[in-house]
Amino acid sequence: MSGDLHGRAALVTGAGRRAGIGAAVARALAAAGADVVVAYHRAYDAATPWGSDAGDVDALLAAMRAHGVRAAAVEIDLADPTAPATLIERATAGVGPLRILVNNAAHWEATPLATLDAAQIDRHYAVNVRAPILLCAEFARRCAGDGRIVNLTSGQGLHAMPGELAYAATKGALDAFTTSLAAELAGRGITVNAVDPGPTDTGWMSPDVRRDLVARAPRGRVGEPDDAARLVAFLASDAARWVTGQVIRSRGGLP
Repeated sequence: MSGDLHGRAALVTGAGRRAGIGAAVARALAAAGADVVVAYHRAYDAATPWGSDAGDVDALLAAMRAHGVRAAAVEIDLADPTAPATLIERATAGVGPLRILVNNAAHWEATPLATLDAAQIDRHYAVNVRAPILLCAEFARRCAGDGRIVNLTSGQGLHAMPGELAYAATKGALDAFTTSLAAELAGRGITVNAVDPGPTDTGWMSPDVRRDLVARAPRGRVGEPDDAARLVAFLASDAARWVTGQVIRSRGGLP
């Protein structure tokens, strides 16, 4: 079984930050030979507390092209209900028919119960649930078979996430969608899985949070973006063609 992805085209969402999981996944797929389109939303990335650099996307494209593959980037706001269809169309125009879809883009903001409102819920739902569902639908309609869908989820099924109620609820919905979609697409040779990478150092951890996580981590460290990227690249390969409908908790032993 080979991890070679030459001749396959991939779309990775949420890849606008060089230090993020999406960028690491894009680099891993390109290193395995896939042509890759990345989607990003600069305004959202810039507004997050951990931010992004103006040159992140260009640096990512250069890193992917260094492997001799085609690489392109699409700036798009997945909160727009028309964005998924537009994105699939633009990605296909850029690198050809897609065989791999990685739904990594996510919306997060603090949502404690005391201040939770409909607008916060809707912002999470639009990006964390509606967008990946519509992207999967557009992808599956165009994919002739032997396709791979990987959704990035979280640890909401393992422990409580107080203060992150909307995020936890929407990521839980993505878990449920993954298992049902996998059953619907299995007969067409399209696998659907989700990856929970656990606490991953993408720039959001304060020193106190990092120290607490490391103290509890069986491996003595927190996750790194490349840890998740290696797993996603495996799931995108022929080696994982029998794996579908799974939510894989790749958390380095952390509960």
